[in-house]
Amino acid sequence: MANKEHQKMYFYFINVAILAIFGVNLVHSATLSTEVDVLRALKEGIDPNSIPSNSFISSWDFTLDPCESTGAHFLGILCSIPEDNSSSRITILDLDGVGYDGFLTNDIGNLTELTIINLSKNKFRGPIPESVSKLSRLTALVMSDNFFTGSLPQGLRRLKRIQELDVSRNKLTGLIPNWITNFRSLESLRMASNGFSGRIPNLAGLWQLHTLDLSNNQLFGILPQLPTSLRTLSLSHNVLSGSIHSIWELQNLKMLDLSDNRFSGRIRGIVSLPEVISLNLSVNWFTELQVPRFAGESTRLEVLDVQENRLTGHLPANLATMGKLTAIYLSHNQISGPIPRSFGVRLGAPWRHVFFDHNFLVGAVPPEFAIQKIKVTGSLAHNCLKCPKNVTMCEGGQRPAPECAGQSVETSKISQ
Repeated sequence: MANKEHQKMYFYFINVAILAIFGVNLVHSATLSTEVDVLRALKEGIDPNSIPSNSFISSWDFTLDPCESTGAHFLGILCSIPEDNSSSRITILDLDGVGYDGFLTNDIGNLTELTIINLSKNKFRGPIPESVSKLSRLTALVMSDNFFTGSLPQGLRRLKRIQELDVSRNKLTGLIPNWITNFRSLESLRMASNGFSGRIPNLAGLWQLHTLDLSNNQLFGILPQLPTSLRTLSLSHNVLSGSIHSIWELQNLKMLDLSDNRFSGRIRGIVSLPEVISLNLSVNWFTELQVPRFAGESTRLEVLDVQENRLTGHLPANLATMGKLTAIYLSHNQISGPIPRSFGVRLGAPWRHVFFDHNFLVGAVPPEFAIQKIKVTGSLAHNCLKCPKNVTMCEGGQRPAPECAGQSVETSKISQ
């Protein structure tokens, strides 16, 4: 509610400022009649019962001119101010997300001066109108959190100026089209939580792209070529497979989420990426985690999540050299051997979340794990450890002896 009031005040002050500065020119700047007709059609395509009394669209009074209106009328609309006697044109359509329920009129393509469309957090349904492809000046198309269906209109390929495309959390289907690689100005591409299928096309040519979110779809195949400009990459909850070695090329990456796929092999260089803060590789088929030795601030990684894989071998002792690491999730793997003693001194500062449960760890627990004043959440349960009863993280018990047969402690590892 506070956000909606903030939006209303924003449009109020923008309109008042425009009038104050350009008021003299507005005598002959009535909104182009065909664009007024589009706004009427847009409002008529929405169920009146889904238009709250204090919403943007409820402020659209067609006895007034949209671009000449002041104050609280025609909220969500911004217009250009002509320098001659020509008509004003609508340049921004930014609706509030209050659950407008209806169909987006095909007439939307007649607002040919639009640069921004934001319809997020409503209940628009049906296909995305093909006429959107006529909006050649569009830089941002945001339609997230609606009920749009069908595939992306082929005509969208004409939107050469697009910088932000967000159709996430709809009911869209089909392939991710190859022509999306023609959007050379694209900075943010979000298509998460739909029914897109097939392979991800080669996106390396999108050299300005910093955010890519294709999570929660039905995509398969190996990782495609990706632009090195990426800072946020989320491909979680798909059916992607193969190696992830190519991620090492993304030296600007800050957040990576590849969880719930079928990636396999070794996890190596990506923990060394210079800018990465969060890595989520959980629920995959990885078999080995390799961590190089770090020197203090040489890594920015704070969160490492590799739970529910097929990891074998011992806990990487070099985790203790990662200066900013605060959360480690390694549960539900097949990791064996003892817990390195160096892990104990990291508990609480900086390690706040430590989950090593459901593995095959053996031997004694470093004494710091039993210090109650250390504030840390985590679990060591369902291993083969010798856990004192006063260690909270051991709650849940250890594996039965038959499951631990063959596991042994190597004293040389305990001293690490």
